[in-house]
Amino acid sequence: MTKSGERPLTIALVAGEISGDNLGAPLMRALKQIQPDIRFVGIGGPAMIAEGLESLYDMERLSVNAFPLLKVPELIKILFTTSTKLKEQSPDCFIGIDYNFFNGLLEGMMKRAGIRTVHYVSPTVWAWRSGRLRKIKKHIDLMLTLYPFETEIYAAHGINVCYVGHPKAREISVDQGREGKAQARQTLGLKDSDKVVAILPGSRASEVALIGPGFFETAKRLSQDCKFVVAAANSRREDQIQALWQSLVPEVPVKVTGDPLTAMTAADAVLVKSGTSTLEAMLLRRPMVMAYRLGKLTYGLISRMVNTPYFALPNILAGHQLVPEFIQDDAKPDVMAEAMTRLMSQPQDELIREFDAIHRALSPDSGALAAREVLKLCEGTNVSA
Repeated sequence: MTKSGERPLTIALVAGEISGDNLGAPLMRALKQIQPDIRFVGIGGPAMIAEGLESLYDMERLSVNAFPLLKVPELIKILFTTSTKLKEQSPDCFIGIDYNFFNGLLEGMMKRAGIRTVHYVSPTVWAWRSGRLRKIKKHIDLMLTLYPFETEIYAAHGINVCYVGHPKAREISVDQGREGKAQARQTLGLKDSDKVVAILPGSRASEVALIGPGFFETAKRLSQDCKFVVAAANSRREDQIQALWQSLVPEVPVKVTGDPLTAMTAADAVLVKSGTSTLEAMLLRRPMVMAYRLGKLTYGLISRMVNTPYFALPNILAGHQLVPEFIQDDAKPDVMAEAMTRLMSQPQDELIREFDAIHRALSPDSGALAAREVLKLCEGTNVSA
């Protein structure tokens, strides 16, 4: 397919953080398999750039936590510049990948310019601010959801929606956690007999600054019996993590790796912030404790709007608490250390069975499904009324 029979099909995509970059790359790969001469432009990280994205900005400039007041002027500038540059490219459609507030604004701009719009990863309208559905219906031609329960609310509001599953559920095989453990430990220089905890404090600088201290103090409380490996999203996070660890718990040995999956595969249990890493830990069949912290002002605002009982993805997907989760002031090192100790000292057979059932439910070929829906939209055969 080419536009006007000459120029290649052009897809604009914007991802604002690593999790979005990891979703965008398989979608781009699947689109290229169907339409080899396709062109991609927008904003993304290393995975999307490797698939051929012409990135307008370093994605790190968009990576923020919650309400980034100090970065608002820069984000506004990037928003309007990106809008102008993308309109100049006359893309056949625009795909906003997660990063909901920024992409929501950008989708509105694209839609008003006559460009078809897709949002990949449902905003948590089922958890808070359900009034956003009116804007979604106005600004988005197609919603692609990662989880099956999300489609009902969009369909009920007349929004074109398609459940595509989560790429991670196919990238991580059902046996990967078990079969890869010995090799992961060898890679990290850990013994088979070690009791290992993987710590994932987040991919953003602000997350590591807020969550890291509590996680690292938790490690100190577990250090008599455990070894630790901390996952860093990139070299900047690795430097930040090393500096923070040395300032807080220099007496505790630690390994820092840029490969989160290897860290979790090597582990017996995982201490993790909320987000995609909880899904990855579940797919690897690793018991986990989830925690999250925000700035006091941000938490004060958000806590008044949230109406969901759970924050950890395994708990949300199961509809009941599978893994312990601690939010804000409940995320105390003593409490998290006690929860981790319980996880590692008790059989987790029932937990693993529930993880397995969820894994299988999330395993359609999401990249291919999403690619087909996007191409149908570009052809004008899949546009909501």
